[in-house]
Amino acid sequence: MKSIHVRYFATFREKAGIASETLELDVETTSDVFEQTRDRHGSAEPSAHCKVAVNDVMANWQTPVADGDTVLLFPPVAGG
Repeated sequence: MKSIHVRYFATFREKAGIASETLELDVETTSDVFEQTRDRHGSAEPSAHCKVAVNDVMANWQTPVADGDTVLLFPPVAGG
């Protein structure tokens, strides 16, 4: 288990009802974090439409996460 600090943005924050939380998760990658938090907060958004960062650096869905990391989850952004 790893202690992961998760920060939510925009609609993810609205869905979770919180801006951030620290979770004890059995995860290896950012994709694992996304799946577990998505299930936890009832979001149906696929990861392919979203962005992720680890410790304030943009990442991809295969990026490894370590104990104590902060994972930032960004939903799709619309606009023009």
